[in-house]
Amino acid sequence: MARIPASFIDDLLTRTDIVEVIQARVPLKRAGREWTACCPFHDERTPSFTVSPVKQFYHCFGCGVHGSAIGFLMEYDRLEFVDAVEELARRTGLTVPYEGGATRHEDRSDDYSLLDNATRHFQAQLQLHERARAYLEQRGVGAETIERFRLGYAPPGWDQLKERLGGNARPRQQLLLRHGLLIENDAGRSYDRFRDRLMFPILDRRGRPIAFGGRVLSGDDGPKYMNSPETPLFHKGRELFGLHQARQAGTRLPRLIVVEGYMDVIALHQHGCTQVVATLGTATTREQAELLFRNAGDVYFCFDGDRAGRQAAWRAVEAVLPRMTDGRQAWFVFLPEGEDPDSLVMREGLAGFEAHLAAAMPLSTFFFEQIGRDVDISNIDGRARLAEQARPLLAQLPDGVFRDLMLEELTRLTGSSRRPPVPGLSQPGTDVAPGQPGWQRQRRPDVRRSLIRHGIALLMQKPGLAADYPPPYPFTALAEPGAVLLAELMQHCHQRPELNTAAVLEHFSERSEARALSTLAISELPGDEEIWALEFSDVVTRLIQRTDDQQLAELTDKANQDELSAPEKALLRELHQRKSRR
Repeated sequence: MARIPASFIDDLLTRTDIVEVIQARVPLKRAGREWTACCPFHDERTPSFTVSPVKQFYHCFGCGVHGSAIGFLMEYDRLEFVDAVEELARRTGLTVPYEGGATRHEDRSDDYSLLDNATRHFQAQLQLHERARAYLEQRGVGAETIERFRLGYAPPGWDQLKERLGGNARPRQQLLLRHGLLIENDAGRSYDRFRDRLMFPILDRRGRPIAFGGRVLSGDDGPKYMNSPETPLFHKGRELFGLHQARQAGTRLPRLIVVEGYMDVIALHQHGCTQVVATLGTATTREQAELLFRNAGDVYFCFDGDRAGRQAAWRAVEAVLPRMTDGRQAWFVFLPEGEDPDSLVMREGLAGFEAHLAAAMPLSTFFFEQIGRDVDISNIDGRARLAEQARPLLAQLPDGVFRDLMLEELTRLTGSSRRPPVPGLSQPGTDVAPGQPGWQRQRRPDVRRSLIRHGIALLMQKPGLAADYPPPYPFTALAEPGAVLLAELMQHCHQRPELNTAAVLEHFSERSEARALSTLAISELPGDEEIWALEFSDVVTRLIQRTDDQQLAELTDKANQDELSAPEKALLRELHQRKSRR
């Protein structure tokens, strides 16, 4: 797929008014230089969602979501990146260019049309086959639920779908093969993948069919469930069955319940529990975990209570740990042996299922219960093993209150005061346990103590500060973290002095430093633009002086060993002269 040039993204975001984009979807109120609202991405009564027209950036101090106008459309309208860019370009009257000379990204309209027609075909077949309708009736699935999920039926036979949608047209058959609706044998002959199965369309975030799951009607007709293979539109580790239907109730859900099977989702919807989704035959992935928390602050993972269920739950723990920012909660529900959500809600009703949710185990409890299951913490050896097993996992937690409390609990259980490093914020000498002297002071480094970070913070407030500072930047030679990043930022902002904060963040969004840059972007620095300009000038001057001092020390050391070349001797004299003039 052709890529959109970064320069176009910059231009687009400088021409876009993020206030107008968000105001069309969320009612904003002016508060000084910014606009505020109750966050559309989590439930709150006091507004903590702010939009900055200067930075062209939004941020919620409650749940932590933030980004540019592109990011907002991706979050709120559930658009993919390219679709969000196309939407903003349409608003501003621009045509999106694509590298390689294309004027549009790869057209997938035929793919979506084919999958929608396949869905309609399966729906029509369900109405024609009494056996399939009787199966759904026996499972208690009503007409409204059938329609909501667009359930269908793939009849017996080898070429029902092939004849209906492919015919003798080779291009159409190739599309069917591309999306896994046909299988081709070694002889080159193709036939229907799904036969005599109840069909569950898997919808994307815009409600378009992108794949299918098929369930046998009786237990001896092959694998119980069969899914579409990975395709250009479908990546099973990034999708959740039922999410589109769950989102019909609102943009931000109070909770989401994760179950294992399609029929579990269907049965719970039938009984009035609509905030439920299913993974697609795989363990919960990190992409699915992020998708869950983007839609709900509380996520309940519902598993069988047997060994396999607890193993699946632990894999879910591993997926959600890096996503557990403050305000998010994960819960684990283990059903009685032999029960699944489908059978339980049929037997006990919605009230019975809700009772099990009410008794759910929080992630923290399940984490320490599982990791300490085979460890005897009554002796030093056992406590050391527990700490050794827990620390690498807890190191994945984002910095915040939840991480601190989990570390406090590990300290209580083991007596160990070592703390895993905070990703992106680790500093020498910060292995101090929560509650011990110095912990609060060292836990989060002060941005103002780092000259380089202060320079970056100033640029994130006002990218135009770099306009008067052309490259090269000698301080890239400094043996200090962030020197190269600051130089990259300065060069980018010098070349495009009209950029706003959102455009800069979008340019660096794929970099490992993106999160740290976002943190600096939402910080509020004292003073005004005139003061920032003086401070930025001071930062650049002092960094160049540090570079001189570093080089002076290196050359002096070489001079003491009588190893200087003639050009190095001249440079050493110049450095001494520059230092004397300060």
